[in-house]
Amino acid sequence: MKLDNAIRVALEHENGVCTAYRDAMKKSSDESAKRVFKALWDEELYHVKYLEERLHEWQTTGKITVKKLGTSVPSKEAITKSLDDVRKTVKPKRIMRQDVELDSLRKALEAEIKTTIFYREMVAKLDGEGQKLFKRFVEIEAGHEALVQAEIDSVSNCGVFLGALEFSLEQ
Repeated sequence: MKLDNAIRVALEHENGVCTAYRDAMKKSSDESAKRVFKALWDEELYHVKYLEERLHEWQTTGKITVKKLGTSVPSKEAITKSLDDVRKTVKPKRIMRQDVELDSLRKALEAEIKTTIFYREMVAKLDGEGQKLFKRFVEIEAGHEALVQAEIDSVSNCGVFLGALEFSLEQ
């Protein structure tokens, strides 16, 4: 795959995820869920802008400069470590949100997983600057996945809180 085409496909992915988060934010009646969707929407908008700049640069110069791509979302490892620390000190409190929020979170997780897979494939297929460009996206999207999964775990009524089993039917 050529780099300009890879960037265009990445923009399609990011725009789709932006739309999903914007819609979820508008539908949600829960303020906490709205904040999560808003933070992720802002992050994805930043990705779109970044990719549009790289595509424009490629189209005008035939080269790209892989500029630092920041994130407001911690890494997957940092989220996992924080959740492990929380599990040791905080007793889980169930919060039942409307199905709209949970359904939106599940769709968000699916979109993040697909996007991470796409970026991993781009890293494997491309070389040089293209590989560097998409490698950072893999890291960021993995953090998004972990954040959304943690939110699902904290609000779903499935016996799991932040990834840890709350009870066992075998006990």
